[in-house]
Amino acid sequence: MDVKQILSQCDHTLLGQTATWGEIRQTCDDALKFGCATVCIPPAYVRPAAEHLCDSIRICTVIGFPNGYETTRVKAFEAEEAVRCGADEIDMVLHLGWVKDKCWDQIYNEIRTVKAACAGRVLKVIVETCLLTEEEKRKLCEIVTLTGANFIKTSTGFSTGGAAVEDVILFRKHLGPGVKIKASGGIRTLASAQALLEAGADRLGASALVGLLKEQQKGSLSASAG
Repeated sequence: MDVKQILSQCDHTLLGQTATWGEIRQTCDDALKFGCATVCIPPAYVRPAAEHLCDSIRICTVIGFPNGYETTRVKAFEAEEAVRCGADEIDMVLHLGWVKDKCWDQIYNEIRTVKAACAGRVLKVIVETCLLTEEEKRKLCEIVTLTGANFIKTSTGFSTGGAAVEDVILFRKHLGPGVKIKASGGIRTLASAQALLEAGADRLGASALVGLLKEQQKGSLSASAG
């Protein structure tokens, strides 16, 4: 798979707690330069990023991040605020305590509420696969499908594990038509990115892939100069 094709399906991501505006701006510029699907950044930087990018690339942000146990009203407000600030895509984290308690109606209602707050923007539902049983993953595929959310997303990247090929395969098997898969967390090589896409992922969330390509380009320039 061509590197440019991989990056075209990548949300170039910087969600670190200490990320500065200078680092976010560079992430935005790199996402644009290398043809990424979106740039995924913290909510506080959405408005300045939107002003900097002037609609040249889609902006993704996160809500209920990274633990997901905010109230539904808070998540809905976060989504509305992100949209007001210029976000095109919203990645929300589920309340995993509700998953463990099998509060399926509450989960369904929360996703529907946040989807309404997104006002037509893309909604991705982060389920944190590393903390779930296979039964829970299958059930969440069913619920996410019923809510009309656009994507199910594997991971925040802030827990005990990230994207796994077997989870992408399971999702693809149990999701309804039209629901896409975002694999994220721990994607540090082009080979792992390609494997996830070939398994059925539609989008990747990664912070390392653009850096790998930049290193490749730097190495090519050094070799040609030598």
